[in-house]
Amino acid sequence: MSFFADTRRLSCGAAVLLATQCSSAPTPPGLPPGLPSARGAAAKTQAANPVDSLVRALLDTTAAGSARRADERLGLQAGADVRAFYGPAPAPAWLAADSLGSDAPAALALLAGAPTHGLNAADYGRALLGALRDSLAQPGLPARRARQLARFEVYLTDAVLRFMRDLGRGRLRRYAASARERAAGPTGQPAALLRAGLVNDAVPAAMLAGQPANREYRQLQQALAQWLALPSAPDSAAQHQARYEQVAANLERWRWDALPPTPDYVLINIAACELLVVAHDSVLRRHRVVVGKPTTPTPTLSSAIDRFTLAPDWHVPRSIATREMLPRLKRNAGYLAQGNYALYNGQDHLIDPRSVDWARVTARNFPYTIRQSAGCDNALGNIVFRFANPYAVYLHDTPERQVFAQPYRALSHGCIRLEGPFELAAYLLRRGGQPAQLPSEAACARQPRPREVQLRRPMPLFVRYATCTAEGGHLRFLADPYHRDEVIRRGLFGPKS
Repeated sequence: MSFFADTRRLSCGAAVLLATQCSSAPTPPGLPPGLPSARGAAAKTQAANPVDSLVRALLDTTAAGSARRADERLGLQAGADVRAFYGPAPAPAWLAADSLGSDAPAALALLAGAPTHGLNAADYGRALLGALRDSLAQPGLPARRARQLARFEVYLTDAVLRFMRDLGRGRLRRYAASARERAAGPTGQPAALLRAGLVNDAVPAAMLAGQPANREYRQLQQALAQWLALPSAPDSAAQHQARYEQVAANLERWRWDALPPTPDYVLINIAACELLVVAHDSVLRRHRVVVGKPTTPTPTLSSAIDRFTLAPDWHVPRSIATREMLPRLKRNAGYLAQGNYALYNGQDHLIDPRSVDWARVTARNFPYTIRQSAGCDNALGNIVFRFANPYAVYLHDTPERQVFAQPYRALSHGCIRLEGPFELAAYLLRRGGQPAQLPSEAACARQPRPREVQLRRPMPLFVRYATCTAEGGHLRFLADPYHRDEVIRRGLFGPKS
């Protein structure tokens, strides 16, 4: 099947308007009654410039009573942006004399290529615009041609602005301004960008200006465009479509949560169980990680690694203490000593676990904190990287190094375990011009108390969830351990047939 095929019906309003513009009726629906036969100054204006007058009438909300009703009547998807684009004195932007200008074909071509951005070309009036364009190539009465030109003008602007908004905000979050959009201000809004593009003969660039600029989005979109250009076997059409929808879902994710501009950063992809150190669009380091189980998922977040701790002790989260350790303590009060744990009361005083009547303690009334001191069996290993976040998660070493050889590594309580943590620490120190003098792992394990190392240059950190990435221009399809793709896929493409 073709990904450029129209898969959705036109709205009733758009279909009626299309049928009307192809007819010879003197007064098309949606125009104020009596406009073609208006008297006086209005008639002179229309005779002097009929298309301008018709565009102005199409956008007039007076007859409808409200902008929303006017948009419903015309079938406009981006009515507010369309009116912002034309301003108080609408005049055609895509027309030259009584025909299409040179910018219109470029805009139509980009709309037709919407699937290369993970979007559906049918959502941007492809059928209606195609019919209007084709009708303009046929001979007809001047009044009828003027109506066709006016409709083409308004509907092309609507389609382009909706496409721009979807690229910038996401198709499924069209009403929530993105961080990029807020930072850009008025000049970064679709209407302003499109006006500038028309003035500077740079319409395609203007239409794409609002999409995410981060490396991950760009490479994924470019790889998708190359992938769509490749032939696919007829018997694999269903799988091909499923793969396409997986890529589209991830492009949509990046539109919601793109990375801000920064020359270098650490990116953790939860779905890939992988940490990348990226600088100037190049991957400098790649580490395997263990992430949270589906029942205790690792959160997505944006922060910065500002320090790390050598020979850390572990303050056991209350959820782990009450759900996992308390049942063991009820069976054996000596359990904590076996794992190098210590028990503290509400006043932070060390107490003997054997002095507690554990039969009376429940998860609800658990008044203690548990800490594990540094050592070979410490759950955090020999080093932990700190970054501000509201979820109390961190990036750390682990004594269970064998887990990194497993292909499935969504196994933790939510924190992120890192393979080769001392190599990452040394890199972060060098990056800030600090001596990379780290103790050996054995020496670190023998260290009696934690030691904090502050980074001169905090490293931006982003934790994201992407089930498809691009490597060297090729798509890399990943598992969906948290089962998050289907909601986005359904929003973009509807229920599976």
